[in-house]
Amino acid sequence: MSLFTTLTYALPHRLLSSAARRLAYSTSPAVKQRLIDLVVDRFNVNLAEAAQPDPRAYPTFNAFFTRALREGARTAHADPNTLVMPADGHISQCGPIEAGRIFQAKGHHFTASQLLGDDASAAPFEHGRYATVYLSPRDYHRVHMPWTGTLRETVHIPGRLFSVGTDAVANVRGLFARNERLVCHFDTDFGPMACVMVGAMLVSGVETVWSGVEIPEYATQVTRKDWRGQNITLKRFEEMARFNYGSTVIVLIPPGVAELMPELHAESPVRLGQALARRIDR
Repeated sequence: MSLFTTLTYALPHRLLSSAARRLAYSTSPAVKQRLIDLVVDRFNVNLAEAAQPDPRAYPTFNAFFTRALREGARTAHADPNTLVMPADGHISQCGPIEAGRIFQAKGHHFTASQLLGDDASAAPFEHGRYATVYLSPRDYHRVHMPWTGTLRETVHIPGRLFSVGTDAVANVRGLFARNERLVCHFDTDFGPMACVMVGAMLVSGVETVWSGVEIPEYATQVTRKDWRGQNITLKRFEEMARFNYGSTVIVLIPPGVAELMPELHAESPVRLGQALARRIDR
C-alpha cells in the first residue's frame, strides 16, 4: 500500500473536497488557468476532441473538467443489440455477480447490497453482470446511458471519499461501497439497470441531466428520490450525468440479459460508446 493510500485513512476527506470545490469553481483567471494547464500538461489531455479546444476559453476549472466533446468525437457501437460503454477510462473490473458479491481487486469484494444500499435493490442483480469503469483526470467526464431506460429512483448514499486510483482499489477493502455515491435505478425493456456514480478524493459533486447537482456537501443521511411518473427516459448513448473530478461508474444488469464483451478485462482501456455487452437472444 502506498504512503498516500495509507494517509487517506486519516485525511479529512470532506474538508479536502470542500476546498477542492472552491478551487474548481473559482473564476480567478490565475487560479483556473494554472489548474487547467497543470492537468492538460500532466495528463496529456487531448483538447482536439473537445467542443471548445481552447484551454483559456473555460470560465472555471470545473467547466474545463466537465467539457463537452465535439460532435462525432464518440459514437455508439453500430450493433443496436449491444449495451454501450458509459464513459471513457479503463475497466477496473467486470464480470458476474456471484453470491451477491462484486469483485474489487486482490481478493477484495463488496456486496451489491452494500453498493446499492439495501437487499431489495440488489436482489434483481443476483447472478447478473457488472462493469466498473474508472475515469482518470485526462478523460471525458460525462457519463452516458449503456441502454435506453426510464429513471425510477435515485439514492444518494453518504460515505468516505477515498481515492479510486489503482493502489487504493487494490488495498482499501470495500472501497466502492464505502465511498459516497449516487445510485441511479432505471427500468428498461430487459428489466432493472443500475448505474452507480462513485465519488472519490477531491470529487466535489455529481450532476445529472434531470436534476443538476445531486450530491450535497456534508450530507449524513441516505436520500431517496422517487422519479416514477416523471417520464424521464434517456436513450442508449444519451448523456446521463457528469463528475466534477475523475471517479468511477459501475453498471449492473440482471442475469440472462447480456454477456460482457469477451475482450474486456481489468485495466482494458475503453472509450465511450464502444460495446460493453451483447444482448442474449431469447
